[in-house]
Parts: sequence; structure tokens; C-alpha cells
Amino acid sequence: MKRIMVLNSKGGSGKSTIASNLAGYYANWGMKVALADFDPQRSSLDWLRARSQEYPRIYGISASNDTVAIPPDIDLLVMDTPASVQKEKLEAYIHQADVIIIPVLPSPMDIRAAAKFIHELLLVYRVSRENTKVCVVANRVRIRTLAYRALERFVKALKIPFVTTLRESRNYLQATESGQCIFEIPGRRTERDVEQWQPLIKWLHIDDSNEETETSNEN
Repeated sequence: MKRIMVLNSKGGSGKSTIASNLAGYYANWGMKVALADFDPQRSSLDWLRARSQEYPRIYGISASNDTVAIPPDIDLLVMDTPASVQKEKLEAYIHQADVIIIPVLPSPMDIRAAAKFIHELLLVYRVSRENTKVCVVANRVRIRTLAYRALERFVKALKIPFVTTLRESRNYLQATESGQCIFEIPGRRTERDVEQWQPLIKWLHIDDSNEETETSNEN
């Protein structure tokens, strides 16, 4: 089982949006996916409650008490974490993840908070990048702005992958309200959004490894 954690101590960075869309993508790909919501606000679980049964099933886990009861035969666990995580809880969260995705917004306040958080993650908590993959995703971005350019300079100065940039789009609001992921909204208007996810999907390599396993089992 692969374990992906969406993590940032700064509130409002879009952790639930990224977690729910990742869960939706891999569920549509045919994997058995669980979405664990560590946040007392329960945004990811609210999204699952709005989700129609016509879409691939995603198992919801209430983990606000920091206990994760994972259903059997799960291929992928996506973890949505809260903001303002205390030191002890943050350390416990980190040890539960194979992959950590850090969403960052293009504002001076968010960039400063991200710089401090990433410093703590890599130096204070000594996250081993040999055992845990770590990346940054720029979220809710308007490309042609000074704020984005500042964010781009900041992230490129880090010694961790800057995987992709997700634009600010009303399509995510529609998806959240209807319990869909961005990959389930029909029509051409989401093509650009879907395209922006591809570098992250490629970086994760989860679908590739699963495909190889299925092929070998068929043979």
C-alpha cells in the first residue's frame, strides 16, 4: 500500500482540494483508495458525503483523533492533514507517509510560512528523502502575477522537486460541491486543469507500478 500525505502547517493552502482530487484520480484508474481526513473541519469527508454512487468508490476515514483504521485490500491511502499541527503530531504524521506533497500559495505570507515549514521538515525532523519522497505544488495560481514569480523563485531555490502549478479555477469549486474530482467533470473546460495535474501524476509513478503488477499477474 502506498501512502500519500498532503501536508502544510499553513491553513488555506488547498490541502483538501489536492487530497480529494488525487483520491478521485486513482479511484477512477481502478485502484482501491482510502481518504483519511485528519482535520477536525472534515472537509475531505464532507466532499465524500456529497459524492454520488455513480463514481468510483473512495473509502472515507475519520482520523481527527489521529487513529487511522485502514480497510483491507487498500492500494492507496491519501491523507489530508490539518493546519497548525503541533510538533509531536507533525512528527507522527511524517512517519506515516511514503510521499509528502506540500501545497504553497503565491502570497508573501504563505511563502514565508512555507519556507519555515520546509526548513523544519527537512532539517529539524530530518525527513529522509531516500525513504520519503517530498515535493512542492504551487496552488491557486494566477501565472502572470508578481506573486507567482516570487513563489517560483522561492520554490526553485529549494532542493526538493517543484512538480507542478495548479491554476486558480472555478472548476475546483464545482468539483468540491458535487463530490467530484477534476477528472470527472465532462467537457473541454477542464482540459487545462487536468493537464496541470499530469506532472504530479508522473512524478508519483503509482499508476505505472500498479500497471506493471497487473500485467505480471495476467501473465
